[in-house]
Amino acid sequence: MALLRDLKVVIQELEQGLGLPVDVLAGALLVDSRTLERWRAGQAYPQREARSRLDRLVALLQHLQQTFTTQEAVRSWMHTDNRYLALLKPAEVARAGRIDRIEAALEALDSGIFV
Repeated sequence: MALLRDLKVVIQELEQGLGLPVDVLAGALLVDSRTLERWRAGQAYPQREARSRLDRLVALLQHLQQTFTTQEAVRSWMHTDNRYLALLKPAEVARAGRIDRIEAALEALDSGIFV
């Protein structure tokens, strides 16, 4: 579980690893940016659903790191139009909270679809 580590570190790793600004990361977690900042500051902690979404994002980042050879490649993929996502960027899809769609696009890529 992501929360076994320092929450501030987890959030920072997600921001840097996925190349997502705070507002997009908050959207992916279905919380307000201020809530995310309170988590980072240790003033509040994510509840059950948000913890689950954090875990899914950590797993997504790990999957991306296994698929791509560099952090730059991960960030580039997150910010490039994707045919599997109807020409949306995975970062845009993340903002809408649709982690499942990003996971599906990555699975398709891993399977050799849309390469």
